[in-house]
Amino acid sequence: MRPLFSIITVTFNAEAFVEKTILSVLGQTYPDIEYILIDGASTDGTMEIVKKYKDHPHFVWKSEPDNGLYDAMNKAMKLATGDYIWFINAGDTLHSLTTVEQLAESIPGKLLPDVIYGETAIIDETGKKLGMRRLKTPERLTWKSFRMGMLVCHQSFMVRPNLAPEFDLTYSRSSDFDWCVNCLKGADDIYNSHMILSNFLQGGMSTTQRKESLKERFQIMKKHYGIVPVTLLHLWFAIRFYFAKMARGQVD
Repeated sequence: MRPLFSIITVTFNAEAFVEKTILSVLGQTYPDIEYILIDGASTDGTMEIVKKYKDHPHFVWKSEPDNGLYDAMNKAMKLATGDYIWFINAGDTLHSLTTVEQLAESIPGKLLPDVIYGETAIIDETGKKLGMRRLKTPERLTWKSFRMGMLVCHQSFMVRPNLAPEFDLTYSRSSDFDWCVNCLKGADDIYNSHMILSNFLQGGMSTTQRKESLKERFQIMKKHYGIVPVTLLHLWFAIRFYFAKMARGQVD
């Protein structure tokens, strides 16, 4: 069975890098892709770039005001008709132009798995590979895996639409973490592709944004795993970080 992949990008004032993302999807060698782009009424040149590809037969786009990133992602999911939902952010790209074809060919058996996941490479603004994500992708992924952090980047995570809930707009920075856990809770067959599926653009998140994101993740982890286990785990993280920092200081 050749699955249809609904690949989704949401944008807002992304003229500096959106075209790379578009080309990485529309240039795939695998034909069974629908590409959905939802723009939040950009005021820069984003839509001029998007409209260059408006006649592509597998490209659907819409530009209108929204209530932020996750609201736009919810809108996009409602338009998806594929066997899988796969989010590729503006600035990020599929790993190569043959990625989707290789992935589809690798899926074992006749039944499609509920969730597919893989590896993520880190790139800079020029597309140069900087390495792999710091967090290691587990050989076997379950919803409990995310107690150790977001071990799989959502750009390398795809799910069957019937298992994909709406993003919780309570979380403005880390709702993708919550979404992935919820998807995994409903999944029985989870497939590790052992492939690098996406390239993640290393961004410049401010210290304030990073702190807010971590606070949200802590709240999400408490919701799913309980306050006592999560608190103890974070205490262990803090102790390990402290001793690692001390060791580096001794070496220096």
